[in-house]
Parts: sequence; structure tokens; C-alpha cells
Amino acid sequence: MIPNNYSAKFTEFSKNKLFQSLDQPLQVFIQNTGESYGLTFQELNQLTEIAVDYHMWNEPSIEKKWNQIEPLFLSKNGSKKKAILGKIKQDWVSLKENPSTYENNAPKVKSIVRKVKNHTEDHDIFGLCPVASEKTVCCNLKTIDAIQGCGLGCSYCSIQTFYEDGAIGIEANLSEKLDNIKLDPNKNYHIGSGQSSDSLAMGNRNGVLDAQLDFARKNPNIILEFKTKSKNIDYFLSVDLPPNIMVCWSLNPQTIINNEEHFTASIEQRLFAARQLSNKGVIVGFHFHPIVYYEGFEKDYTEVVQTILSTFSPNEIGMISLGTLTFIKPAIKSLRSLGIPSKVLQIPMANAAGKFSYSMEIKEKIFSTVWNAFTPWHDNVFFYFCMEDEKLWNSVMGKCYNSNDEFEDALFSSVTGKMTSQYASLSG
Repeated sequence: MIPNNYSAKFTEFSKNKLFQSLDQPLQVFIQNTGESYGLTFQELNQLTEIAVDYHMWNEPSIEKKWNQIEPLFLSKNGSKKKAILGKIKQDWVSLKENPSTYENNAPKVKSIVRKVKNHTEDHDIFGLCPVASEKTVCCNLKTIDAIQGCGLGCSYCSIQTFYEDGAIGIEANLSEKLDNIKLDPNKNYHIGSGQSSDSLAMGNRNGVLDAQLDFARKNPNIILEFKTKSKNIDYFLSVDLPPNIMVCWSLNPQTIINNEEHFTASIEQRLFAARQLSNKGVIVGFHFHPIVYYEGFEKDYTEVVQTILSTFSPNEIGMISLGTLTFIKPAIKSLRSLGIPSKVLQIPMANAAGKFSYSMEIKEKIFSTVWNAFTPWHDNVFFYFCMEDEKLWNSVMGKCYNSNDEFEDALFSSVTGKMTSQYASLSG
């Protein structure tokens, strides 16, 4: 029996931000269904999450699927509600367990104009990689937050969970803050500036690139890595660069760029930009992160790798990392609230060291595809897995480091060796 005060209870539920993100017709459907079947708050939440996912995955609406399933169950008691909800959840789970499919025509996504502000506050800009974890094999990356927030539109981005106001903050006195960082001159550091934003997308605004280049010159015991999905390298082509910087591009097949990495450079533009900087003597690298599991991924990723093998020599490549979709609960909630067309949440969501990702079986399949495609370079380029379990390293690579410090030392030694050789050949 439906409680007499159900409408009042639903009014309370309707304050749910995820529910409010749905189109009005779907809100009405969920309200009517809730009143007809006396859905609990938990059931309303589950139905709302599935409704959002169906919309993001370009599936028929929750209303359409419910109306198809409802006539299959004739019982009018509570068992009918459980049966329909069970069938809906079964359909939802089956979509997550199979590889996603992408249409040739990528969805149109409206660009979000983000406010850009100058940061003048006294806050820390130097620290550990924000996704570092003792539960996974970690490279001990340190980070510089020269810019906080990103104007690109990657559907899987976790940066949006770090900065709630959505604005892009650019350090106004970065040079001074970098000078105040105390580094041990007897220790080596791998430092990246692409964890809180795209390293190059904002160019040299407020002199942030100049400040970082000066920081690299003053500290020869560091590798300073700029990480990007842009083609914005004009400034680096126009100035003298210290030998201990590395520029790395996150790479994905064009299918994923079209559907999930909105407002970023194409794969062709990224590789052309890398080629231009490599011609200048800069060591470059590539992050296959996230590798996405979808119909045809083997062919697409293999083609990207083959293009790299034919465009660069291994001596020009500092490192290549492999990673995949990994989410924390706040990121999943944030992505659903955005509601843009995307299939990044259409995965089984297995537990991964306290986060959510693909199952180990799927990871072995997708990582092996990219790793095996790079077979000609296995002995000449530094490869590693980002935020992954030791089991995956041993399963795919057949090896793993004994400690994170050993991993860090091996990376630094390999990359600086490439930098020294490159610098020597240019000087000669």
C-alpha cells in the first residue's frame, strides 16, 4: 500500500541534485513511478542513477525500458516492483559488462566557459601526485600546481572534483613560490605540472612557463615533465629550453578523442607537436591513459602505436606509461551530475585498491594489447603502469619493481640518460 504522505516524501527526494539534472519528462516519469509503486528513497536513487547512465550512454530512456518490461509481470503486489527493478538492473549491469560501442558521429558537447582568475594566496603548490597510493605500484611523482583547473572537456576528468567552483586559477607569483621550494641537492626528483591542469593549454599566462623553465635550470637534479593534450607548443619552440625538461602527451585513438576528450587536439596534432619538439632536441613521452575498453579497441590502439614507432626513434622517447579509467566515488557522482554524453561509466566498476575500475581480466586484455604492440621498443624505452597492482605488472610485463623507490630510481636514470645523450648529440 502506498503511504498517504508519499507526495510529501517525494518532494524531499526531488531535492536530489542528480534527479534535478534529468530532463523534466524523466523527472515526471520517476515521480509517477515512485507514487504508483511506493518506491523507497534507495530505489528512487537507484532508478535515477540508471536513468542518468542510460542518457549518457545513448541508450533508450529509463521510461521506455520500464514500459517494455512492465507488461511482462502481471502481479499487482510488491513482487512486481521488485521484478521490474531487478530486470532494469540486469539490463544496466549487462551494458557495463560488455565493451562499449561508439557511433561514427560523436555527440555535440557544449563548451563550458570557465572563469580564469589569478591566484595570489599563500598556499602550497608542491606535493605528491594527488592519486598516489600505497596500495598500487607508484613512481613517487611530485607535482607543481602552477594552474588549478582545466578548460578542456575530457568526460573522465577527475580535476573537476578537486576544484568545486569550476574556475581556472593561475598562479600570479609562481616564480617566487618555486624559489621557496626546498629540494635536497643530493636527491633526484621527477616533478610534473600536469596533474591539476593541462600543462600547456593556457600557454605562458602570468609567466607560468617561464617560471617552470627557470626552476628546471636552477635544479639540475630534477626531471620536469609537462603533460598535455594540446598542440600548444609555440612558446617552447620560440625559447631556449633547459635539457632536463620532458614534454609528454596523453594519447588515445581518435574515436575516444572525438567522444570523450572534447576540445582537445586530435591524435594527429598531438603527435605532430611531439615531433616538432623532438626535432628541437626535447625528450618527449606518451601516456596511454586512460586506455578504454570498447568494440574495436585492439585495432585502434595498435594503429596509434604503429604510428609512433614509424614517427620516432626510441632514443627520442623518455617514457611511455599505461593506465586506465579509475574513479573515486565523488568523481562518479560528479560525472553523473554533468550528464554529458559519455560511456566512461559504462564499465563493470570492480574494486581497484579502494577505487573503481575495470576487472583484472579486462585490464590484462587492454594493457597487453598496447604493451605487445610496442614489442620493438621494450628494451630501449622506459615503460610503466600508472596506479596499478603488482599483479598486473607481473601478468603483462612479466616483472615488477620491489619497491616504489626502486621504480622511481629506474625511471629517473633511464630518462636522464636519454636527456644526456640528446644534449650531447646536439652540442656535438
